[in-house]
Amino acid sequence: MAEIRSVGVVGGGQMGSGIAQLAAVNSLEVWIHDSDSTALSKAHQSISSTIQSLVSKGRLSKEKGAEAVRNLKYTSSLEDFGSVDIVIEAIVESEEVKKKMFTRLDSIVKESAILASNTSSISITRLASATSRPSQVIGMHFMNPPPIMKLVEIIRGANTSDDTFNATKCLAERLGKKIVCSQDFSGFIVNRILMPMINEAFHALYTGVATKEDIDAGMKLGTNHPMGPLELADHIGLDVCLSIMKVLHAGLGDSKYAPCPLLVQYVDAGRLGRKKGIGVYQYSKM
Repeated sequence: MAEIRSVGVVGGGQMGSGIAQLAAVNSLEVWIHDSDSTALSKAHQSISSTIQSLVSKGRLSKEKGAEAVRNLKYTSSLEDFGSVDIVIEAIVESEEVKKKMFTRLDSIVKESAILASNTSSISITRLASATSRPSQVIGMHFMNPPPIMKLVEIIRGANTSDDTFNATKCLAERLGKKIVCSQDFSGFIVNRILMPMINEAFHALYTGVATKEDIDAGMKLGTNHPMGPLELADHIGLDVCLSIMKVLHAGLGDSKYAPCPLLVQYVDAGRLGRKKGIGVYQYSKM
């Protein structure tokens, strides 16, 4: 398979914007798509501002910064992905929504293109089943925020080819990432371990074991975690945490993965974390 030179990113949110910025800074041509013009405009502003900040702090040369900006193109039409070598999907963590997107992408991109998902928990094999190219579908799970976090999980579906895996691995390494490889089981590696811990922290809060501050302090000071689990949940998004717990519960069939009622209640109330200004903690509006 030829070297990847151009990337399409679906989703202009925090993850999609971060992936697009990372690819552009590493000299790849990038299309970033969002059907919401407001989200696309915010992505444009965020990426441009971040690149300018990197230049002003001396972390990126003026020439590299200008090149990165030139490498980025913003679109509300998936048809613009017709010539890209790989598409990285970074939309809502819903199997139904992702499958519909993969079906659309399959009909648009060139025959040799790879379709990658940034899903943090959903079966790559099932996503691939929505396409005519299951051998070219793969999981490429970036951590949040993508430009900073060093890890990428690569997940092969049942039919993912060696060529697809190798091309995706080379791309991740070009982006400066360390790679871990997971089999296609719910939650993969990171969230299979992380999300039950976060869910248990919610149970500790729900049952009155301790205050939210003490739960987080206990894990930070007692286990050397940089963030407590409840603080981290707010950073990830409580809706995302709940979606992943539901995938784990359905996919692995064990009651220990059932979402804590308090987590469900907070999501029902719109308390989704930092992005909404309130989650477990209250945040000042940005």
